[in-house]
Amino acid sequence: MKVSSRNQAVLLLAVNGLFLLAGALSGTFLNVYLWKSRPDFRMIAWFTVAQQLAVGLSFWLAGKWVKEHNKMNALRLGIAVSGLFYLLVLGLGTTSVYYLWPLGLVLGIATGLFWLAYNIVYFEITDAGNRDFFTGWMGLLGSLTGMTAPWLAGWLISSMRRERGYHLIFILSLSIYGAAAVLSFFLKKRKNEGVYDWMRPWKELHRVGSHWRLAAASLLFQGLREGVFSFLIGLLVYIAAKEESKLGQFALITSAVSLVSYWAAGKWFKPKFRSAGMFCGSILLIAVITPLLWKVSYGTLLVMGIGTALFIPLYMLPMISTSFDLMGESTESAENRVELVVLRELSLMSGRLLGMLVFISVLSISGTPRIITLLMLILGAAPLGSWWMLRRLLPSRQRGDST
Repeated sequence: MKVSSRNQAVLLLAVNGLFLLAGALSGTFLNVYLWKSRPDFRMIAWFTVAQQLAVGLSFWLAGKWVKEHNKMNALRLGIAVSGLFYLLVLGLGTTSVYYLWPLGLVLGIATGLFWLAYNIVYFEITDAGNRDFFTGWMGLLGSLTGMTAPWLAGWLISSMRRERGYHLIFILSLSIYGAAAVLSFFLKKRKNEGVYDWMRPWKELHRVGSHWRLAAASLLFQGLREGVFSFLIGLLVYIAAKEESKLGQFALITSAVSLVSYWAAGKWFKPKFRSAGMFCGSILLIAVITPLLWKVSYGTLLVMGIGTALFIPLYMLPMISTSFDLMGESTESAENRVELVVLRELSLMSGRLLGMLVFISVLSISGTPRIITLLMLILGAAPLGSWWMLRRLLPSRQRGDST
């Protein structure tokens, strides 16, 4: 990697770190804030559904802007709309629960714009030889921000009366988003290439012999787990502990473990280990859920959280790196990287929506703790499906077979 590209990669990681910091500071407690106004799992699930629909549509619609115009402006707009979301929550206060669909759409648009532009730039300034290394650093930043920000936010909320703590962390997030937007102006404008093909994701899935068929299926399985776990774990921890500071403590401990595991994975987890590592990681991610079958408490949730943080790199690094490697497997793929990033996100979105719709449907029949735990175990087994799909792809990638 050239020095200029390396500097741009470091700067991009810094922007990503600030974006993650702002999200970790407020996002960890956003669902708790809504839950305290109306304790309803299905309500939070529908809020997440709105977000995911907006994320998927933002990726698809904004793809034309990112490919044919200035992708950096899309990234900056994503940061700005993220700030707007928390400004709206500050203005609405506890009445936010009555506007979950529009709020979810705003947050989803912000997320979609930022991550579409980020993923494209990330692909352009890295290559197959150093992608695992930078993916490991992304995980490290996520763990570091996830370790410090929720702990600080939980302490502030618990030490202040009523809503003052929540208002303060929302304001802090606004400020950090502002800093990320300023820093993003130091990223160089990237060259635009080609014309956006609206139907390319579907064409790729219908192309005979396309590796993206397997990749898309594996991403759908990843989304099955992510959609529900992204909001449910934090709520269960808060319900079990009954105070925000405990949720912050949970995030501190699990993110500290994740910090070490991502560092180790970035250093030693090489492409030749992807298949075996992903299989082992998938099995272990299922195993750490089983303590909840005995009892759902802060202690058992912490065991699950630590285990997940310890083993998730074994699963996630192959998932992330393989998708980006496929974007560079041929000149044609590289030229269509925007459309392939859209395909990647639509696959994830489909899995997340499916998982959440299953969750909502089951809870409409029965919402007992036992049912929720069993549902977590079933959806938590989805990583094994991801490995099953990618297992035929990973060996061929390791041998350098691009057919």
